[in-house]
Amino acid sequence: MTTTLITGASRSLGLETTRRLIDAGHTVYAGMRDPSTGDAARALGAHVLQLDVTDTASVESAVAQLPALDVLVNNAGILGTARDVDALDADAMTAVLDTNVVGIVRVTQAALPLLRRSSNPVVVNVASGVGWPRFLSTEGTDEFPILAVPYAASKAAVITLTVQYAKNLPTIRVNASDPGYTATDFNRHTGHQTVTEGTDATVALATLGPDGPTGEFHNRAGRIEF
Repeated sequence: MTTTLITGASRSLGLETTRRLIDAGHTVYAGMRDPSTGDAARALGAHVLQLDVTDTASVESAVAQLPALDVLVNNAGILGTARDVDALDADAMTAVLDTNVVGIVRVTQAALPLLRRSSNPVVVNVASGVGWPRFLSTEGTDEFPILAVPYAASKAAVITLTVQYAKNLPTIRVNASDPGYTATDFNRHTGHQTVTEGTDATVALATLGPDGPTGEFHNRAGRIEF
């Protein structure tokens, strides 16, 4: 049995990833800041855990409740309040980085002892094409119109930390996924992809075997070349 922890699992991409991995036979622990919002995850058969990625004590408590861990999906993230430079200040930047980047480090570091005991350990960091400079700077892409600095910078950092974790952990498959422009609360459901399409890359990477790739960035079409 594959035991999986998903952060930010109460809704949208996290909840759909929970559903799909349960359907694939995983025992899923659904981490979320407020367990009272976890009824949908419970209805799917997930084990709901209180897990706030910005709180080290919360992360350590959640990981301590896991009997084992084979797959970690670092999905939790926030868009932030600064949509352009005029709204940007240091506090807005720090809040996004703390959740989207440092949060991944908190959870991954806490989970490493369990992952190292697994026969097929996998980590998937949910990034975004908004963190990919080529997409941001190419007219006609979904990402080009985005002006927000914190979110884009945080997702660029997620891609880079994924590569570095993969180099440091050669026995663990560590990859980043790009959900693409998916209809979620983040974009007021304006995205042109469904949440199922938006989780294709994450689910594919979460179900890798020991011979799968590591240190890569994938969308639903496959690897995004560096």
